[in-house]
Amino acid sequence: MIYDHRGDEKRGTLWYVGTMKQILACLALLATPALAQDDQGGTLNPEEMSINRVLENAASGQVDMSTCASGYFITKAGRHVQARQVFEACAAAGYTGAMTWMSQLDNNGLGAEYDPDKAAAWDRKAAEAGDPVGKFNYGLDLLRGHGVPQDQALGRQYVDAAAQDGLAIAKRLQGADYDVDAVTPDADNWKYAPLF
Repeated sequence: MIYDHRGDEKRGTLWYVGTMKQILACLALLATPALAQDDQGGTLNPEEMSINRVLENAASGQVDMSTCASGYFITKAGRHVQARQVFEACAAAGYTGAMTWMSQLDNNGLGAEYDPDKAAAWDRKAAEAGDPVGKFNYGLDLLRGHGVPQDQALGRQYVDAAAQDGLAIAKRLQGADYDVDAVTPDADNWKYAPLF
């Protein structure tokens, strides 16, 4: 008996081609959700608790209390330029703590040039938004004439408002009869001394 295996070979080839088509179809179905992920589901495994994520949130204007609080850790890590990005976005969204941090950065030349005028403007903005620290800081600016024209009476009003809000350091300044040396570290005296 002579066996003609050409028929088996043809059946084997058809089986192989059919099986490969089925495997490719399954793979295509499996890949479809991954390909559609950007359009429908967003980014797979996005960064959640990283500085990069905080900076992305700030850049896109998606700020919340956690994002704004992260600016503190970023500046403490010495990344002042990035901290400014976070604090500016948060300040624009109305977070007064970010305004007082912007003042601190401008007042100390961190991440940008030293600029007492900008620092005082941030303090004023925070004060006008009702922030006790902003009121106190702007009161000090006015008492010293640092970044703004000196105005003792208006400075006392801002310090008094901060004390009324319960800010302990404002109460301490009141108790010292508004002597700014009572709340100023000696190391900062050079900064607040008259320029002439």
